[in-house]
Amino acid sequence: MTKDDRFAQLLQLAIREAERALAHGRIPIGAVLVDHDDKVLGTGIPGADEDDAFLMHAETEAIRAAGQLDDYARTTLVTTLTPCWYCAGLIRYLGIGAVIVGDTESWSDSGLTWLEGAGATTKRLHDQICVAMFERWAGDHAGWGDLPASVDGLPGPT
Repeated sequence: MTKDDRFAQLLQLAIREAERALAHGRIPIGAVLVDHDDKVLGTGIPGADEDDAFLMHAETEAIRAAGQLDDYARTTLVTTLTPCWYCAGLIRYLGIGAVIVGDTESWSDSGLTWLEGAGATTKRLHDQICVAMFERWAGDHAGWGDLPASVDGLPGPT
């Protein structure tokens, strides 16, 4: 299996999580934390099962579901949308070794650049399924850009 095949396969797991988020009426972001053998350690969607858990992003939920690890350096976080600064901070704090992202067009990817500067490996897949899923949701949810934004301000075009 090529690296691109591996990345696409892992992204499919995150896309299934994003679809689960949509089915629960949440923003379509899905995340999966895997170990160095691509074994799934945890998955997540925004808000988990709590209606008002705005601090529970898909990435933080995947990390939480994995449980505390002794070493995150050989783990990979796969997410359908570029991590926000909150999630990027947690990724860096834990020392997660790699981040694979489906959609880097709908939200600023400056957090990924910051993670690269800290030594994390990143892969931007520019997956059009992820882009379309988020754009459809954003189009149906006017004012989503009023959510707390990153240091860079509001996300991409609305």
